[in-house]
Amino acid sequence: MTASLSAQDKSNTPSWASPLREQYPFDSHFLEVEAGRMHFADEGPTEAPPMLCVHGNPSWSFLFRRQLQGFAGEMRVIAPDHLGCGLSEQPEQWSYRLADHVQNLVHLIDHLDLSDVTLLVHDWGGAIGLGAALQRPERIGRLVITNTAAFPSDLMPGRIGLCRVPGLGRLAVQGCNAFARAATFMAVERPMPRAVRRAFVKPYAHPRSARATWHFVDDIPMNASHPSWETLTAIAAGLPVFQDRSNLILWGEKDWCFTPAFREEWERRLPGAESHPIADAGHYLFEDAPEEIERRLRTFLRAEGVL
Repeated sequence: MTASLSAQDKSNTPSWASPLREQYPFDSHFLEVEAGRMHFADEGPTEAPPMLCVHGNPSWSFLFRRQLQGFAGEMRVIAPDHLGCGLSEQPEQWSYRLADHVQNLVHLIDHLDLSDVTLLVHDWGGAIGLGAALQRPERIGRLVITNTAAFPSDLMPGRIGLCRVPGLGRLAVQGCNAFARAATFMAVERPMPRAVRRAFVKPYAHPRSARATWHFVDDIPMNASHPSWETLTAIAAGLPVFQDRSNLILWGEKDWCFTPAFREEWERRLPGAESHPIADAGHYLFEDAPEEIERRLRTFLRAEGVL
């Protein structure tokens, strides 16, 4: 079932969210999935072509606030928060594994009965979004790929590796919220305004609310012994299904994590995709180059007949 915030006990809304209404002025909706309430923003006419925006770690649907505002007059823009992230519930007893995040997104796609979806993915949203898309390929019209991966890689930056050090890594990422805090400086080339930095960090300000950021770091599969290796390799093997779509790649070239080598791999896996490297943007390319992102998206969607 789904419900808007007006139909829910508003005391369930975290206190940090209220001051963000000016930056994030969207109605809240919730879907009951197996492990808790999954939040999503849903802006625009329900009959309009849908754009489904899938975030990664350590962000949340706030990352797509410009898409939610800028395209909602012409499209139905949907931006979920993965369990443990943003305004979604943060279950203590849950796997936080890739396969289970994928199933939550499949549940949302089915519940909203989405079709001809423009699937926009970023960071962990690539593996989660493409994993869901492979279970419902008939519902996917096109892909927009941004600074992400949905295939194994042996390219793990040292900064990420440090976050996985037993004990110390979890203390830093979950106990001190170091991952989300650092991202507001290290994932951009243009300094974030203070209010924007606070919005990215607030959902994970306490150890009990930052467990998802740790689990995402822990869930990066680097070899076949990892619990999510089989899930990720299956997603990678299925990517050719989308080669017949018109796809768009937008890439922040100064991303130290998802480097241009990942963009080149996407270009190999989705031959024919329209690709636009953005030279002066980092990992959070939506923050560094919002005008170019909107322009490229609009041009692509007009050519697709969506706008």
